[in-house]
Amino acid sequence: MILDFFKTAANLKKISRQGWIDKLLLDTPESVADHSYSMALMGMVISDLGNYNSEKIIKMVLLHDLAESKIGDHTPKQLSKEKKNKLENNAFNEIIKNLPDLIKSQYLQIWQEYQENTSLESKLVHQIDKLEMALQANIYKQEGYSQEKLESFFKSAKIGITDPKLKEIFTEIVKDG
Repeated sequence: MILDFFKTAANLKKISRQGWIDKLLLDTPESVADHSYSMALMGMVISDLGNYNSEKIIKMVLLHDLAESKIGDHTPKQLSKEKKNKLENNAFNEIIKNLPDLIKSQYLQIWQEYQENTSLESKLVHQIDKLEMALQANIYKQEGYSQEKLESFFKSAKIGITDPKLKEIFTEIVKDG
């Protein structure tokens, strides 16, 4: 049962980030696993520096896109938020169903907290998600992709990041490009 969970999670290495495919027409964009790993490192450092609950933030980062291992990565243009949430919730429940009850309930609670975006940690993780996207957009910009094609990613990040420290990092990312 735990092995099934690991196999499902490993599938994220094969799921491409759809936004990069749609906007930049990339054949081999970053995977969801690439994105989650980068976010986990950001979450670790930011939560340690800000004296947040680092363990909870890292778990939330690692779980936040896990459902995509079953349903794929979908952009807002492909699915409504309601439809995406329903698909993700069903997939997440399926993924964790055979885990031991103690961690299953803990992961479900963290997942729901992220989905509801009401706690301090979930708000931070949503912003780290945007920050990581901006960092990746900047990487693609440095690889020669046009600012025009990347502008919607930077704009979305600018709107979604409200934490002062994360805003500061976002500004550095944009300047770096």
